Amino acid sequence: MPRPFTLFTGQWTDLTLEEVARYASDWGYDGLEIAVSGEHLDAWRWDDDTYIAERLDILERHGLKLWAISNHLKGQAVCDDPIDFRHRTIVGSRVWGDGDPEGVRTRAAEEMKNTARLARALGAKTVVGFTGSSIWHYLAMFPPVPAETIEAGYQDFAERWNPILDVFDECGIRFAHEVHPSEIAYDYWSTQRALEAIGHREAFGLNWDPSHMIWQGIDPVAFITDFADRIYHVDCKDTRIRMGNGRAGILSSHLPWGDPRRGWDFVSAGRGDVPWEDAFRALAAIGYQGPISIEWEDAGMDRLYGAPEALTALKKYDFAPASAAFDAAFGKQS
Repeated sequence: MPRPFTLFTGQWTDLTLEEVARYASDWGYDGLEIAVSGEHLDAWRWDDDTYIAERLDILERHGLKLWAISNHLKGQAVCDDPIDFRHRTIVGSRVWGDGDPEGVRTRAAEEMKNTARLARALGAKTVVGFTGSSIWHYLAMFPPVPAETIEAGYQDFAERWNPILDVFDECGIRFAHEVHPSEIAYDYWSTQRALEAIGHREAFGLNWDPSHMIWQGIDPVAFITDFADRIYHVDCKDTRIRMGNGRAGILSSHLPWGDPRRGWDFVSAGRGDVPWEDAFRALAAIGYQGPISIEWEDAGMDRLYGAPEALTALKKYDFAPASAAFDAAFGKQS
């Protein structure tokens, strides 16, 4: 049975949910991965039955379904250190409050709990998002960073996220953490360490997004196989690596997206270096039947062209696995 394809609305919050739903339906998407951002979703209205019905009605009128919602921006603030001007622009006035860092973290944690409640009210099963990290800024490990400081960062993550995950358990919702630079789990080994920090509890899994693995040199297909029991959701974004001139590097030199001097950039799915067919075969092998959500980002392409093109590009890999061994007929010779 083909897996459903959804459009992640995080890059579309300048439009209303109604407008995004209309586009997605016209393009042939099966549903949306709706962001708790902009006008699309408000986690603090999780217990407003009228609001919930109005959101669901938008989907129904456009023939779309909902499997997952996301809250990357507020999740980022739960563990981050420092909390500064960058967060003020993404978390909204309710979470920002007076800007006191610990107050921001506390209110962000409360919103993530409300996001689990919102997902339950909407009938979704998964929340996709970030965790933030109190130790990301030590990445270069210079000036030297004691091992105890790094361990304390994982403990901070566990202490802040376990109470959130308790609410996820109460609601019957799973959290799919997007493995991503600036998070507590940003590559292979940090993912293992994050899972260990929370005792591998089932409420916490992973959102597989290969775009951030490609530029770090991580095999995104092996990641699917090794973390098979934790792949709770799939976001599809592509990355094109172009470091052949000897000047560009993976740290990108503080250059903006789309700058030709960068060594890599995000591009529309199917136009980069992600081995999509191998990835889809691996997802089939582990039995993943959840949504395939397209997270469209490409600084060099109009999104109204790119979003439907990405859907077409990836659907060709969503073929059903063989129902029998291809050589089974050889044993039936008369």
